[in-house]
Amino acid sequence: MTPIARGSAYALGAACLFGLTAPLLKRYGEGDAAFATAAVLYAGAALGAGALKRGGERPIAARELGRIALVSVFGAALAPTALAWGLTHAGAAAGALLLNLEALFTVLLARVVHREPTGPRVALAVGLMLAGGALLALRAGPLGTVEALGLAAVALATLGWALDNTLSRPLADFDPRAVVFVKAVLGAALSACLALLFGEPWPARGPFVALLLCGVGGYGVSLGLYLRAQRILGAARTGSLFAVAPFVGAALAFALGDRAHAGLVAAAAALFALAVYLHVTERHEHAHRHEPLEHEHAHRHDDGHHDHLHDPPVTGSHSHPHRHAELEHEHPHGSDLHHRHRHEDG
Repeated sequence: MTPIARGSAYALGAACLFGLTAPLLKRYGEGDAAFATAAVLYAGAALGAGALKRGGERPIAARELGRIALVSVFGAALAPTALAWGLTHAGAAAGALLLNLEALFTVLLARVVHREPTGPRVALAVGLMLAGGALLALRAGPLGTVEALGLAAVALATLGWALDNTLSRPLADFDPRAVVFVKAVLGAALSACLALLFGEPWPARGPFVALLLCGVGGYGVSLGLYLRAQRILGAARTGSLFAVAPFVGAALAFALGDRAHAGLVAAAAALFALAVYLHVTERHEHAHRHEPLEHEHAHRHDDGHHDHLHDPPVTGSHSHPHRHAELEHEHPHGSDLHHRHRHEDG
């Protein structure tokens, strides 16, 4: 499997796990206890970190703890809280599809913050996602309705996760298990403190268990896979592939009986589907030069970039400081550690 195919598989796996949680959160979440709901979700995410693959990873550097704390505020406290409130005040299918705005915000932020290359296909896909989001806003009815506020809260959640995705890009090069666990614990603690501060009730036993399981798969394991994908593909393309998540959620919501305004939802889904197709079928390949570099990260010796020797020989994924000599070649690639070069044509 090529690196691009492997990264795409990680991103799609993360998207499917997360997509399933939106309609379940609609059913079991407590909109009037959004902080408590978020705390339970990320408590589950901390448990889900234990299911991620072990071995061969770079430990978290102490200097990154501040970054993890910041992404915990956006991605593990504010975003799931806004999502929990929004989905209880908007239809699950429309709310799930509106989650595609996360991809739009992530692509734009990755372009501005990390200067990741984008082309006409990505620009067209972003426009299609924006059009799909506009259709879902029409589904909510006149502005000022409770459902419109619910969809606005979902959109706010996607912006929070897009900020999380952008800030998390450097974290993708560290051990995903550790990053997920620390982020989840901080997010759960912050949300729990806010829930206690506002006197929110905690979910009953049945919903509590359901939300905890949603956190294990849809937030813990999903985030670990997302970080692995981001390591290979970069923030923009991983966020784009993650746009598959709302289709999974919308399909489950439809199966569970949310059939309101099916025409608008179907039209928005078609726009989102075309946008996802444009992203997935994009190829990024050109001659490029690698400057001499010394760094540390998890790597293998069969990826075309790591040909240093070990005595005794080492196989499989492992992490240690290593040096790269200057190299010039051409092959399909994303925006991983070795392909964050500048593009004169944008």
